Amino acid sequence: MRAPTSHLVRSLRTLIASAGTVVLVAVPPALGAQAASGPPKLPPALESVRAALDKYADPIAALHDGYFSTLACVDFPAPGGAGQIPYPAGGMGVHFLNPAAIGPQLDTLRPQVLLYEYEPDGDKLRLTAAEWFVPVSVTTSRPQLWGHPFDGPMEGHHPIMPAALHHWDLHVWLWKENPAGVFSATNPAVKCPAGAYTFHEQAPKQLEHP
Repeated sequence: MRAPTSHLVRSLRTLIASAGTVVLVAVPPALGAQAASGPPKLPPALESVRAALDKYADPIAALHDGYFSTLACVDFPAPGGAGQIPYPAGGMGVHFLNPAAIGPQLDTLRPQVLLYEYEPDGDKLRLTAAEWFVPVSVTTSRPQLWGHPFDGPMEGHHPIMPAALHHWDLHVWLWKENPAGVFSATNPAVKCPAGAYTFHEQAPKQLEHP
């Protein structure tokens, strides 16, 4: 892709120099639109959380702090139906889980999960969201953060975790705009690449509240 673009730029420069005319070149929106738009606007409380977690834009930094990749890129092509968590159709991406962060006390600056999506070229991961995750075995009461109740209780997201890992969770899209809302579990703008480790899942089963 780079070579034809470079050739086009050189050709335009030659044309401009020979004609002595100023030419405005329209760049396709797909080239850098995401970077130009910047992160989504958030309430001050979430802005401070994002600032504290910005260091995990580098997934290697996340590994050093105990977050381990679950490998799979997960999306949900259809919305949740009867008996399922009411997810909107959309993607989650690649989960990095920190088992040491799981416990009864929630820390807004230490999520249990970080979410990444693949860059368009498939070569890098981009940080998109954080997830606070609490097993039902830790608490049977629905947790809340920022006045927002967690989703659940639900089965574990097979195949990246056992279905028997019943839990509550709250996704917060701190770095990527989400048309479905900042606290939506899925994001229609997140796309998983075709490949052996992409899983098109159904929304997890909604469990009876203990």
